[in-house]
Amino acid sequence: QVQLVESGGGLVQAGGSLRLSCAASGRTFSSYVMGWFRQAPGKEREFVAAISWTGSSTYYADSVKGRFTISRDNAKNTVYLQMNSLKPEDTAVYYCAARYGSRWPEVHESDYWGQGTQVTVSS
Repeated sequence: QVQLVESGGGLVQAGGSLRLSCAASGRTFSSYVMGWFRQAPGKEREFVAAISWTGSSTYYADSVKGRFTISRDNAKNTVYLQMNSLKPEDTAVYYCAARYGSRWPEVHESDYWGQGTQVTVSS
């Protein structure tokens, strides 16, 4: 069992930065591929970024590539999402997800989800 708790969301102006954190419980955190997803009002949840067990491999949605960076600290059971050059269209609730094994998390193929943290980017 893994519990995920996101933090770090807030209100920021366009062009600004935020760093989201996702703290995981459980002793097998390093066995999970971790991901970030987001859901804007009236839209479906979408993939943002993912990171492998060791952090050696990462994967990004085209819409955030070059602006967002995912990282993890297995000693702290935490995954991060550094978001730079934020745009109003990045406004959404951001969710952390965990998938056991080696495959990237997907909206319908993740084992655990956090409760989400709101990110609002003003123009």
